[in-house]
Amino acid sequence: MERAEQFIGQSLAFLDAVERASRAAPLNRPALVVGERGTGKELIAERLHHLSQRWAGPLIVMNCAALPENLIEAELFGHEAGSFTGAAKTRHGRFEEADGGTLFLDELGTLSMAAQDRLLRAVEYGEITRIGASRPIAVDVRIVAATNESLPAQVDKGKFRADLLDRLSFEVITLPPLRSREEDIPLLAEHFGRRMGVELDWPNWPGFSPRAMAELEAYHWPGNVRELRNVVERAVYRHEDPERPVEEIVFDPFHSPWAPRAAAQAYVGPARLVEDETAADADLPGATPVPAPASTSDFRSAVAEYERALLEDALKRNRFNQRATAVALGLSYDQLRHALKRHKLHDSSA
Repeated sequence: MERAEQFIGQSLAFLDAVERASRAAPLNRPALVVGERGTGKELIAERLHHLSQRWAGPLIVMNCAALPENLIEAELFGHEAGSFTGAAKTRHGRFEEADGGTLFLDELGTLSMAAQDRLLRAVEYGEITRIGASRPIAVDVRIVAATNESLPAQVDKGKFRADLLDRLSFEVITLPPLRSREEDIPLLAEHFGRRMGVELDWPNWPGFSPRAMAELEAYHWPGNVRELRNVVERAVYRHEDPERPVEEIVFDPFHSPWAPRAAAQAYVGPARLVEDETAADADLPGATPVPAPASTSDFRSAVAEYERALLEDALKRNRFNQRATAVALGLSYDQLRHALKRHKLHDSSA
């Protein structure tokens, strides 16, 4: 699990999470890392391991969502030869591989109840039993788990064991989403852009144009840092003149006039306003169709009514973030503010 990635950021929310991980690392206790996809949960797990007294031991990773339910227990705890169909020989599980080190369980919330039962015993008593074996095996393993779900809510639904959650949540490190780290977006964009420029053998890094950086800062980043890296690297790779600042940002690589209709409607980003503002909008998740004017007998009133509807719809799409709305509509921030004031929408969107 060695990576070339590093922690980059200066926002207080981000630095607080890193500091909490650093303080928890030396303690021989379980830790739970919570965050949306792409926020860097794996990097925090690495930090917890490498700053602990187990740094010389193994760091074993298991993605609980990547295996079928009937194989998770065998993968975690191992199995004896002949214990089930296909088990031709004895196999050590991830717990035994991590003995003396750290076991990182990603997507913890997807574990079955049966696997949770066995995991609880391993955490409480420091021993596991291979499938098909009659005797337990002692293991010395620190558990670091990660999830993008609310495990307390899963407990309330009966999908996660409360006692297991109690044992694993000695320390809970919650990573902030990128949209809450606005001042880190330029730093991360420059870092990923420079690195991509080096990979492409560019003589110098030209940076981003002011408009491109404004688009990056206005976007809401549902995929967080992982998505930002992809967007930046794609923009640099497609940029044809390394002597000029990168100008074109493509948030959705699937957007194309020839894309299948369902795929074309699945994405709503701040960098573009969907061209078909009527029937197509009805199929977009979370979108409010922009109504056509009820009457065209008064041309000016009809135009004003339609403009107001477009503004209201764009504001809703971009969660009432005015800078993101301006980018989506292809307006400057001042132009948008003027339009909102003209339609008396500036108070509700402030």
